[in-house]
Amino acid sequence: MESMKILAIILFVLMYVGLIVFPKKKAFIALSVAAAYVIIGILPYDRVLEVVDWNVLLMIFGTLLLVDYFIESKMPNLIADKILAIAPNVMWVTILMSLFSGLISAFIDNVATLLMVAPVGLAVCKKLNISPVAMIISIAVSSNLQGAATLVGDTTSIMLGAYADMDFIDFFWMNGKPGIFFAVEIGALLVVPIMMFLFRKDKYPVTSKDVTVVTDYVPSIMMIAHVVLLMIASFIPGKPALTNGIICLVCSIIGMVWEYAKDHNKERVKKVIKNVDYETVFLLTGLFIVIGGITNMGVIDDVAALIVKAGGNNLFLLFTIVVWGSVLISAFVDNIPYVATMLPVLQGVTTSLGIEPYLLYFGLLCGATLGGNITPVGASCNIAGVGMLRKEGYEVKFTDFTRIGIPFTLAAVIGGYVFLWVVWR
Repeated sequence: MESMKILAIILFVLMYVGLIVFPKKKAFIALSVAAAYVIIGILPYDRVLEVVDWNVLLMIFGTLLLVDYFIESKMPNLIADKILAIAPNVMWVTILMSLFSGLISAFIDNVATLLMVAPVGLAVCKKLNISPVAMIISIAVSSNLQGAATLVGDTTSIMLGAYADMDFIDFFWMNGKPGIFFAVEIGALLVVPIMMFLFRKDKYPVTSKDVTVVTDYVPSIMMIAHVVLLMIASFIPGKPALTNGIICLVCSIIGMVWEYAKDHNKERVKKVIKNVDYETVFLLTGLFIVIGGITNMGVIDDVAALIVKAGGNNLFLLFTIVVWGSVLISAFVDNIPYVATMLPVLQGVTTSLGIEPYLLYFGLLCGATLGGNITPVGASCNIAGVGMLRKEGYEVKFTDFTRIGIPFTLAAVIGGYVFLWVVWR
């Protein structure tokens, strides 16, 4: 068992090295390591379907079916015109787009947010004739950043709410104290000056004299339906695990059926299905299997135990290790199995110390949610954003992403870390 665990870790490390060195072969590398895990027995073959997050894959696949129609309808161009009308220069266009995505992401899934907002960012960049890489990365990390702000913003938030019996209001105000929402928003505010520094050279002015005429409002209506239905579903207790994915898929299919009924263009439908970013879907599938494998080998449990042991009986040290350890781990490991493992561990530790667990719970959520922003494969949202850029002809290097992701993460986590300790210690 121990030798299998070591082999799992070695293959996991080699996979990440391969993802960095060979960015054009990401899907092949992830699926190859996933296949090796199953063949070797690191992950039993009968658990493969169980460890894949079909909800996320359905959300990505479903929403991408509608994205082409949404872009062709010219609605992203119209929104781009409005943003360009109020932004004094390119730097503020990027900042406003990031804040816009963050606002939406506080209430619906991060991946869905990215897939809806990114086309607007692409339209803005095309109008300005600039590379969209920095803007789409900013939109992706901002979507991840706000996921921990509310009960419904991210899967990890929902997990914490269910485990700690917290409701929607508890994320804003709990036990007479401001909740994690304010920790996330302080982090978001600290990100703004970081963006002003990162994009300080993008000061050339922008103007938009064009008034885009939207050719079809149905794709936009279905995009709005995505948002509304996902928000409603988030308040339904005990809903099926595939609910969000089914919502995205059904809304997109309805939009496609409408478009086909309008002009009976079979070739257009075939083109939309062909244009789906299957490489991103395959990459995520491989990563889910690999993460399932190292979880099955007990690697996640070992890391959780190591974090708690390092903290000892010193609450400040334990809190610090939980936050920053979670950041580091979530940069490479899916935060869902990690958070699921850590919640009962932290409850046991706080019970033995005779204190409330909320400081460590919030620290865990803060670190685990934001840590995925460090690397392009640290979160499903990042993978989807890089996939959209690749489809537009822009290959994102590992350093291209970390140049933005690391400062974003550090600023946001430091803000949340200080706030949580001051308020909840």
